[in-house]
Amino acid sequence: MDKKIQTAVIVVAIIFSVLVLTSPTDPIPLPEINSNSKSDFVTIIAENLEKPRAIAVSDNRIFVTEKDGLIRVIQNNTLLESPLATLRAADVFDGGLLGIALHPNFSNNHHLYVFLTYDEDGNLWNKILRITESENKLIDAETIFDKIPGSSFTNGGFIKFGPDEKLYVGTGTVSDASHLPQDLNSLSGKILRLNDDGSIPVDNPFSNSPVYSLGHRNPQGMTWDDHGNLFVAEFGPEKNDEINLIQSGKNYGWPEQQCSGNKNFQDAILCYDPSIEPGGILFYSGDALNFESSFIMASMRAANLYQLDFEEGLSSQKSILSGIGRVRDVVEGQDGSLYVITSNTDGKGFPDSMDDKLLRILK
Repeated sequence: MDKKIQTAVIVVAIIFSVLVLTSPTDPIPLPEINSNSKSDFVTIIAENLEKPRAIAVSDNRIFVTEKDGLIRVIQNNTLLESPLATLRAADVFDGGLLGIALHPNFSNNHHLYVFLTYDEDGNLWNKILRITESENKLIDAETIFDKIPGSSFTNGGFIKFGPDEKLYVGTGTVSDASHLPQDLNSLSGKILRLNDDGSIPVDNPFSNSPVYSLGHRNPQGMTWDDHGNLFVAEFGPEKNDEINLIQSGKNYGWPEQQCSGNKNFQDAILCYDPSIEPGGILFYSGDALNFESSFIMASMRAANLYQLDFEEGLSSQKSILSGIGRVRDVVEGQDGSLYVITSNTDGKGFPDSMDDKLLRILK
């Protein structure tokens, strides 16, 4: 009798799942943002993005990279039909067109920077391109940094300009068995620091080297607080995702150490076991939204946008937004709003008919 009941329960569950997954015309409504202010809300700005990876915001435009090689433009809250650029990207699971950053003087020089995985004679590499645009069209594309070892699964790829107007780049290990993240002569598993033309800053910690820190597995997001401290989020291997406070010239242990425990390496300030797959992170500096904690973090596996205080630890972590599936990146708009992209078409999610989406959280 127990087996009959168990079988019936399983059949009902399967039927329910099929009904949910095959009913895109009646999607689950977006939840209200979990905030102290009841006037906060979520707006869908763009839909049907294909494997989006990163966001950059300037004035009335938002730039989104799509993994397969497109730079999409959302202008005045409208997704433009024609991409700004179509780049030849490697067709691998977690590589392609990844990070994007705007030059600090973008409004005058119109320079965008992207991180691209490519295939050359059967070998995977990553490079950084500086793109010049005009009226949402590509004028020029120049490789300013090249030959970062590539991988099918762990390329890192997040890039941002810091408060010092240097370009910071997170690179991944080529495999979990590789010890290149511990090799100062390799670009694998590092945080790199570059001038805006791809040259090496004279005040980098290692002479004539772009390496700023080493011992990283798969950096996915970076941000600076109001004191200029750099924080990086990175994937662990199924567990031990890390939030690291990055210091010039320091070693963060991979693959010799995960999270903490070896006095020769820097300990992570936060460690997630099991994995939540952290994506973009942000130190929120605006006043348009009311958050208890200043750090905002996208999470793919945990399917949430979180606020948390890195110093207080995991006990401070609270959900801002859920119910939209995997969350890949988050950035702050000039008016203090948040822009978020989902990551349901990346091969790990369960996309609906309108995924992926760019959303805005604002008052």
